[in-house]
Amino acid sequence: MSTPAESQNLSNRHRFTVLIAAFLGWMFAGLQIALFVLIHRPAMISLLTTGSPSDSPPIDEKIITQWFAWYQAAFLLGAACGGWIFGILGDQLGRTRSLAFSILCYSLCTGACYFADSPGELLIWRFLACLGVGGTWPNTVALVAEAWPAASRPFLAGVLGTAANCGQVAMGLLGFYIDVTPDAWRWTFLAGAAPAVIGIWCLVGVPESVRWRMTRQHTSTQSVSPLRELFQPPLRKRTLIGILLGAIPVIGTAANAQWIVPWSDQVQAQQRAEQTSDSNPELQSSQTRVTKPQVAQSLRPGADPKFKARTMISRSGGAMIGSLLGGVLATLLGRRFTYFLISLFTLCISSLIFGWLNPLHPWFLWATFAFGLVGVTYFGWLPLYLPELFPTRVRATGTGISFNSGRAIAAIVTLGTGLIVQLFGGNYARIGWWTGMIYAIGMIIILFAPRTNSHSLQD
Repeated sequence: MSTPAESQNLSNRHRFTVLIAAFLGWMFAGLQIALFVLIHRPAMISLLTTGSPSDSPPIDEKIITQWFAWYQAAFLLGAACGGWIFGILGDQLGRTRSLAFSILCYSLCTGACYFADSPGELLIWRFLACLGVGGTWPNTVALVAEAWPAASRPFLAGVLGTAANCGQVAMGLLGFYIDVTPDAWRWTFLAGAAPAVIGIWCLVGVPESVRWRMTRQHTSTQSVSPLRELFQPPLRKRTLIGILLGAIPVIGTAANAQWIVPWSDQVQAQQRAEQTSDSNPELQSSQTRVTKPQVAQSLRPGADPKFKARTMISRSGGAMIGSLLGGVLATLLGRRFTYFLISLFTLCISSLIFGWLNPLHPWFLWATFAFGLVGVTYFGWLPLYLPELFPTRVRATGTGISFNSGRAIAAIVTLGTGLIVQLFGGNYARIGWWTGMIYAIGMIIILFAPRTNSHSLQD
């Protein structure tokens, strides 16, 4: 709840400035998240072949999927570390400065990816960029939660949840209008470097949280660090619950939902290869006949670059709506019941997509839209609930740890799925179906979460 001092010291203009900065910072973090999902297969084909990718023999799909798992793990571990580092900085140096540093981190390191000459070098820069991605979230959430009155926070939590999905839709649109192919994919890193301008603006033009300033005046002499306070009573239980609740959607996104885009690219490429073999008389002769599973390994006419972009736009478009509703639904139905329903419906839709559909099915894009609509509602719920668990003096650290610690768990799961998918011969659908079971665990964890409401924000 807003204090009188806060109302006197923070004008409406400053509140909207904070909201715009937080929205843009997290929106472009969403663009960073989507960037590698969109370019992964073309980039790997380019970096793992010699000469022109279109003239080189095809890369085994199992190698491509394994690198996808490594890049997902680099993103998750980098974001987890960044959430801890920049979250602590947010409580020590201020929300605004920490937000600015995190935006500069992901922008400049993504720009450096442009010059990478190998998958390993690209992996290192991806990890460093994701430190900033992880650090953006806790500071945007803390800034907005502390700047606006309690009555506004459910809607604004949804707005922040929508921000990242706006960035993902933007990346999908860029990929739709500018082809992402093995011969043209580095341009995406220039788009990823552009938000550095926003980082500079945050340093010079965005006001600091009044709540944070007031709390620092009263706690400047305390010797207990935010990290230590969060892991000892009375906050320890809330921190652990926050980590578990944040882990479910993070693991679900990284180890389950993100496989949809490369899966659609793979299936579409296989279809084009089969069509090419059917129209090639030499491949129809008895001496050169190949089976359909072999076609994708023997030919590479290439996938339509707009196909995977449509998949990303479809899922992220649904996510924009779903995440906007997260905070509102939590207010109407209750925090815990809303989380339970999100987990239940996301489990059902994930099972439908990976168990019964495929990217060539006429319902696929609609189901993908529904997957984004329901599955990403978590990210409109979390900005409302997690700040309510912690007092102001440790809010950025607490929300950063809660949201991003799950990424470390997700990294292990993702690497495990990468190894398992090797056993399935590059079968994205099988691994997507099994990893979808994570949402059932969320239905259980929420039963042990503390009850909060719109007046639970503590000083």
